Amino acid sequence: MLTQEKITKNAYFGGGCFWCIEAAFEDLNGVVEVISGYSGGSERTANYKDVCSGNTKHAEICSITYNPEIITFEILLEVFFLAHDPTTLNKQGNDVGTHYRSVIFYNDDEEYAKTEGYIKTLENNNIYQNIKTEIVAFEQFYQAEECHQNYFQLNTNQSYCAFVINPKVQKLRKMLSKYYVK
Repeated sequence: MLTQEKITKNAYFGGGCFWCIEAAFEDLNGVVEVISGYSGGSERTANYKDVCSGNTKHAEICSITYNPEIITFEILLEVFFLAHDPTTLNKQGNDVGTHYRSVIFYNDDEEYAKTEGYIKTLENNNIYQNIKTEIVAFEQFYQAEECHQNYFQLNTNQSYCAFVINPKVQKLRKMLSKYYVK
């Protein structure tokens, strides 16, 4: 008897604090796993202290493992661009620094083209103007420390989660309810 293997892909998005991006993607139908981490820097390792210093040039990002038969890359882009402000350079709310930049790490030419096209559509439709999101070839992902994984789910009463992350997640769930697990 043949078993059908689940097909999964990974998308890599950074849009401010990785706790916010992680929370935005965790409960989407078709998302298998979301891991907070770092990418895009000059160092061959990464940890929270070094990344926050700004010396590594890494960004806080999330690796999103998803099933493309259930959720498309375009839907992930939609969630990503609604989950943060892509028009600010190296800043999301009170989080400031290059490690909080808006960035998409693409895996192949198809993802690059879809991302570039999506950004052009957002700008042409006056949804956003002057998008600062970087589109960069994916090279390496460094998983963040365990204390940063599933942060929102494990710390819902913490003030940052209650006053920053929760409103973003609630807004996304309302706007894009058809994509979220009920």
